[in-house]
Amino acid sequence: MKVKDAMMRTTATCQADTNLGAAVEIMWNRNCGILPVVDAEKRVIGVITDRDICIALGTRNRLPGEIFVNEVAQSNVYSCKAEDDLRGALQTMADAKVRRLPVVNEGGNLEGILSMDDIVFHAETGRGSRLSTEAIVNTMKTVYSPELPQVVAKTSAAV
Repeated sequence: MKVKDAMMRTTATCQADTNLGAAVEIMWNRNCGILPVVDAEKRVIGVITDRDICIALGTRNRLPGEIFVNEVAQSNVYSCKAEDDLRGALQTMADAKVRRLPVVNEGGNLEGILSMDDIVFHAETGRGSRLSTEAIVNTMKTVYSPELPQVVAKTSAAV
């Protein structure tokens, strides 16, 4: 199974100069927990999660409208490509301890998001029958374990 078979193609995004209040509103309206941060050419330059925002707001004595995404977003982005095998994407998630990966093209432009939820949904509906339940569960165990992420090899899909 390929990433393109499970990924979400309609993806909410934000830019580095978006304030956290606006980012939260985007997440609320689009019912998502991650926003790829894109530049003017729609290249992924970072990601920000609902957790990143919560921690930023809880550790700074500033209003959400005064804090900008570029102050909080993670610039070390792990990603995958639409044509990648789902097993490779699962391995990237496990190695980086992330639940969601931006899906990018060769130029780094955003094409969608792949989440653990997407993978589980497609496996449960039978379309992911070539991807074992064991592989999915093992990835989830690794992602949710309290240990820090392993160093991801240069062959992983890091942007």
